Amino acid sequence: MNSKRPVNLDITTIRLPLPAYTSILHRVSGVILFVGIGFLLYGLDLSLDSPEGFAALQECMAHPVAKFITWGLVSALLYHFVAGIKHLLMDIGIGEEKESGKTGAMMTLAISVVLIVLAGVWIW
Repeated sequence: MNSKRPVNLDITTIRLPLPAYTSILHRVSGVILFVGIGFLLYGLDLSLDSPEGFAALQECMAHPVAKFITWGLVSALLYHFVAGIKHLLMDIGIGEEKESGKTGAMMTLAISVVLIVLAGVWIW
């Protein structure tokens, strides 16, 4: 078939709607959580191994870089949780229309930002 339709192969010029960005961020946060779970399990193993291991983990977690990484993992968890709730609501028929999808995406981002800032205050 010889199609005369225009083909846009430059992905940087495509403007996605807000719900698409929230969906992509939901997937990215899932990947971050998948990778981060290995580090969290190592920290759990270290803390349960001995009192010295627990003290070493406490000392490591007091470092600003460790706090930033922890905040990043908690942020990914919070965003993934909020976006997951939105997807569950859509599965039962709430927010499936175009306008309500946009509203749901804005609410997902707003609630996530508030929770992430609160987590940052708690961790720091």
